[in-house]
Amino acid sequence: MTETGTRERILHAAARLLSESDGAPLSTRAVCAAAGIGAPTLYHHFGDKDGLLDAVVAYGFERHIADERAQQTTGDPVQDLRRGWDGHVAYGREYPAFYTLMYGTGRRGGAAEEARRILVEVLEKVARAGRLRVPVETAAGMIGAACVGVTLGLISGDRGDPELSPRTREAVLAAVTTDQAADGPSSPSALAVALATALADRAPTALSEAENTLLREWLTRLAGA
Repeated sequence: MTETGTRERILHAAARLLSESDGAPLSTRAVCAAAGIGAPTLYHHFGDKDGLLDAVVAYGFERHIADERAQQTTGDPVQDLRRGWDGHVAYGREYPAFYTLMYGTGRRGGAAEEARRILVEVLEKVARAGRLRVPVETAAGMIGAACVGVTLGLISGDRGDPELSPRTREAVLAAVTTDQAADGPSSPSALAVALATALADRAPTALSEAENTLLREWLTRLAGA
């Protein structure tokens, strides 16, 4: 079997054992037995147990990321945020072992960063529509922290209120977005966020560097007002 094939077999075995572990630690000995390999082969591919866990978490999250990327927009970026929140929570509840390793132990790899990039991309669309009350990075931090907290709570057994996730979602979205239509009037702060986002990658050539710096500072102040 090729190097790639052996690595995939180990990941398949580790992912299956992790899914079936019910929170128990993943044993490298069990992974080796399930994959039909010796410990030196495992360490050759992953270095150590931490390297294996990092690879397994990324492997387990890849499907979710692919599904997120494949989603067609609803035409309403705020509704896309809702759908993204619900998909994130649903993934965590379906694959709690993977999710807890990624978000509950500080083991944040490339998959987590890719998930955050998807969130930022949607928030940039909300901002350009004049419907974001706060800067994109602030909104991403608020939504990410709230969504992860809710998901970890549901995984740990806090299922007393079935409306916990949707209520938290709507409270956070109300704090960071506005109901104004994309072509309608909006608040000064939302318009400032929209302009700052639109100019983030392309500063006006009619302004000097100093003037662009001053413009960004004014927009930042307005966005936080």
